[in-house]
Amino acid sequence: MKLSDLDRFDQAILEVLGIEGRISVTELAGRVGLSKSPVQARLKRLETEGFITGYRATIDPVRLGRERVAFVEVKLHDTREGALAAFNAAVQSIPEIEQCHLIAGAFDYLLKVRTADMARYREVLAADISTLPHVAHTSTFVAMQSVKDATWATG
Repeated sequence: MKLSDLDRFDQAILEVLGIEGRISVTELAGRVGLSKSPVQARLKRLETEGFITGYRATIDPVRLGRERVAFVEVKLHDTREGALAAFNAAVQSIPEIEQCHLIAGAFDYLLKVRTADMARYREVLAADISTLPHVAHTSTFVAMQSVKDATWATG
């Protein structure tokens, strides 16, 4: 099933869940204009078909002592498939790396790194990121403020 195969009820369900993942099925049914049983069936189908891949809590990183955000451009000295696979596997073990994206452009990867402060960021950069397989060069951009930080929704 493709996105174009979803009707307005399926799209409404995804939209609401993208914003409020803990909403009850009864409340969700009321919001999308269906009864509870059809919404339950649609949820099961959307999960089975891979439109809904999971449910999670949104955690406040500041309360966890991880308020400093830095974006790191990473340039590799080797971009053959084996080198990319080695980098991809190694990056998984660094908990401070919140996101890692392979980029088509002047650099190879863009990392979103979250730490308590700049001193901890420097430690992570020196001990972890710079020692990842095939890293040739990094450039860091420190976020001063998060203006919008949202997960993807259908709307």
